[in-house]
Amino acid sequence: MDALYPRLLVTRFAECFDFYRAVLPALAGATLIKGTPEGPYANWDVEDQAVLVLFDRSAMAATLGTADLPARPAAPAQDSAMLVFRVDDVDKALAHCLDHGGTLAAPATDRPEWGPNLRSAHLRDPEGHLIELQSY
Repeated sequence: MDALYPRLLVTRFAECFDFYRAVLPALAGATLIKGTPEGPYANWDVEDQAVLVLFDRSAMAATLGTADLPARPAAPAQDSAMLVFRVDDVDKALAHCLDHGGTLAAPATDRPEWGPNLRSAHLRDPEGHLIELQSY
């Protein structure tokens, strides 16, 4: 049985699929189990445990009967969720993510106030979801 795992609802499915297909193996050792860039569903696992699922936002809206509602709240707004990956080398992981379509949100920085030897960087996936890369 899978533990809790994030399921991102996305409108730019193909771009997000390509991004996570490129970065999840390096960041989390995850393997694509199911899905193609055409969508509407894709999932990555580590040792038979779900790590991340992408699902087409319009498909979920159709299921819930909310297709007539806006896809996102008015911008700008603060983030309400974030994916966090513990990595061996924050700078290398950040460069890898940016090379595959991520957008820098905050550069790699030592953060001793968060914990001894903690280093983090923040970026956004092609859909705008916030990602933290951290090492400690």
